[in-house]
Amino acid sequence: MSDPMLLAEERLRPHAEEAYAAELVALEAVDDKPRPPRWRLSPWAVVTYLMGGTLPDGTEISAKYIGARRLMEVAVATLATDRALLLLGVPGTAKSWVSEHLAAAISGSSTLLVQGTSGTPEEAIRYGWNYAKLLAEGPTPGALVPSPVMTAMESGRLARIEELTRIPSDVQDALITVLSEKTLPIPELGREVQAVKGFNVIATANDRDRGVNDLSSALRRRFNTVVLPLPADVEDEVRIVTTRVADLADTLELPDVPAAEDEIRRVVTVFRELRSGVTADGRTAVKSPSSTLSAAEAISVITSGLALAAHFGTGVLQPSDVAAALVGAVVKDPVSDKVAWTEYLEVVARNRTGWAEFYSACREVS
Repeated sequence: MSDPMLLAEERLRPHAEEAYAAELVALEAVDDKPRPPRWRLSPWAVVTYLMGGTLPDGTEISAKYIGARRLMEVAVATLATDRALLLLGVPGTAKSWVSEHLAAAISGSSTLLVQGTSGTPEEAIRYGWNYAKLLAEGPTPGALVPSPVMTAMESGRLARIEELTRIPSDVQDALITVLSEKTLPIPELGREVQAVKGFNVIATANDRDRGVNDLSSALRRRFNTVVLPLPADVEDEVRIVTTRVADLADTLELPDVPAAEDEIRRVVTVFRELRSGVTADGRTAVKSPSSTLSAAEAISVITSGLALAAHFGTGVLQPSDVAAALVGAVVKDPVSDKVAWTEYLEVVARNRTGWAEFYSACREVS
């Protein structure tokens, strides 16, 4: 639980509804569109909150998601129906980020969260018990410990389930009755919890986890799936990385470092070429490493470089500042990834105009 005495700006990672409280209030003030039951904002305002824009009073709403607006419209429209939403994509495509912001804009709270792992028990989806009270009193309402899903059902809010396909299949199936009947039986108490209007579920899944704990056909039918793709072009990806790096640098109170767009663009270019297996001009094929190399990894590489530049460098982000983190992001497998990275350096980076310093820095740390 967050300390109410601790200001949002003092927290390393405030919840979306805290970090963007002013934007949500501004949207709420001008939002005159129809709202589904218990929604803080209308579907139009939720999409505006996610995609960004300028309100009639001049308030600027920052973009939380950079990509196709239609994807966000489909996601929001799904949550206004009786179907749950599954955000699917490779790692680093902002699934958790979008999920959090959807919950913040719709329910005013993003904290009703189940983190999926191979050890997630059924109690995380349904309910558990305070065993001290259970032994003393038997099964009573006071001994029951509601899950985030149960709490969302009772209060008419959104529940979030992260990494749904990491959860064991038998635990996943605890969702079927919740999503189809909007009911959660509690046989120990002889009663049930019926969902209040406004309740729904947002789940995320990594499509590289297929085959780990695939969703049953019965459960998959209860979800509308929206696939979040990698950024369509280099400009979108540079914008995503630049925006998030600026936010992180401000949160971490890193000393001011002059604009790092050149290095951001270079890292994004490297990642995109290695991901696609071909250089941007389409002329040279390259080996793709096993790592994901998403915008999330690029953000981490640049943030690490900024810290090095600010505390141990010249104060200006240089290729040498990003080289170590970049190599670490690419080379996950010391054998196959090392071969792919060395080939990229020698065939592409070595001969590219303006990349001599970058090539030397990467060779040094490789």
